[in-house]
Amino acid sequence: MGIFNSSKEGGMMDMIRCDEAEYLIWKWRPLGNEANSTKKENAIRYGSSLRVKDGEVAVFVYSQKDGPSQDYIIGPYDETIKTANFPVLSSIVGLAYAGGTPFQAEVYFINLAGNIQIKFGIPFFDVFDPRFLDFGVPMAVRGSITFNITDYQAFIKLNRLINFELDTFKQQIKDGVTKYVKGVVSNVPSELQLPVVQIERKILEINDWVNQRIKPSIEGDFGVNIKRLDISDIEIDKESTSYNKLRELTANITEAYTKTQANVNVSTLEAQSAVNIKNMEDMQAINAGNMEDSLRIQREELQRAQQLQTETNFFDTHKLNIQTDAQKTILTSAADSLGAMGNMNLGGGGGGGMNPAGMMTGMMMGGAMGGQMANMMNNMGNNMQQNMQGTGAPAQGPQPGGPPPPPQSAFHISINGQQAGPYNMQQLQQLVMNGQLSPATFVWKQGMAEWSEANKLIELQNLFNAAPPPPPPVI
Repeated sequence: MGIFNSSKEGGMMDMIRCDEAEYLIWKWRPLGNEANSTKKENAIRYGSSLRVKDGEVAVFVYSQKDGPSQDYIIGPYDETIKTANFPVLSSIVGLAYAGGTPFQAEVYFINLAGNIQIKFGIPFFDVFDPRFLDFGVPMAVRGSITFNITDYQAFIKLNRLINFELDTFKQQIKDGVTKYVKGVVSNVPSELQLPVVQIERKILEINDWVNQRIKPSIEGDFGVNIKRLDISDIEIDKESTSYNKLRELTANITEAYTKTQANVNVSTLEAQSAVNIKNMEDMQAINAGNMEDSLRIQREELQRAQQLQTETNFFDTHKLNIQTDAQKTILTSAADSLGAMGNMNLGGGGGGGMNPAGMMTGMMMGGAMGGQMANMMNNMGNNMQQNMQGTGAPAQGPQPGGPPPPPQSAFHISINGQQAGPYNMQQLQQLVMNGQLSPATFVWKQGMAEWSEANKLIELQNLFNAAPPPPPPVI
């Protein structure tokens, strides 16, 4: 005997579906049965068809020994109810009465794709500025909330599906939103440190703040998903006495602060300008002083160079005169010696004739004295010329008509393993004074077979002696 082969109850086969244009929760009833009329309201006959559209879910609620149970058919679904293809039957089939009663189940359709929007308005309530708690400013808030159902199982746990009324549900959510928005906006000035008189200009920040505080509460209380909560307007009663008094206080404070800040800024700019001007004047004075010192130094150096040039010219002339006098002395000594030749004793007993010994002695003494004086004058001239080169004065060559300078040797020196030069004697003497040439420094000149230490060369030893060598003996 089949389970659903009796037609004692339940009427004809049914089409179980929802054709409502706009709904959130809708309960299906067999055709011709009014709500709560008989148990036929929940009778589902074997062979009926079930259609669940995309974006909705059909919930079957039926009784079991241990209490009510639910099964869910998520759309899209469009088939005839049979034992083989309908999962609900495996749990309900044992409830049929003697195999002749249709199975009993409440069928609810839940709209998962639809969005419900509720507009709300909160009448004037007092909001206090945390700086002036004696002045409560009347304020009204208007906006809207949009929600839908995503977690239908959580929704069923929090809401009764039987006799569900959407208008009643909307009013419940509206009351909850009003309560939470009023509480959050009342605390916005203290939590966001926002003056009450400026609250209208901060509507975007306040809207974000309200969403963060309200969304978890509404979703937890009603099992819905809050898609948007928009505060469209925050209205302040600007005709109220409290607002005018608060506005006057804050305006005075702002004005005083602005003036003080402006004065501070002006004072800062003036002080900075004075400092900049003083720095500019000091820099100009420093530059002028540096320029004056530079010109003075250049002038003194030029005067010194000219003075050394003049002294050198005079000294060269004086040296030439001394050399000329020395030559005259040599020639005079030689003439005197030649004149004494008639008095020379040749061993014949006579008292007259030439004196060769006297003549040679006079010539040697005259030549030695003239040579020493010439060397002394040459050394003095070389020293003066080196001093002029150290001070930047132009070096003077041999004067026209004077004797040519003696040839000087040119030496190469080794400094830290690197070859430098060649240098003449004056340059070598300058290197000694600068500490770049020492007695142990290796030197070389044209004609030497190998490098040698400077103090081993006779012609360089005078560079390292503080005093001149003794004069040659007088013959």
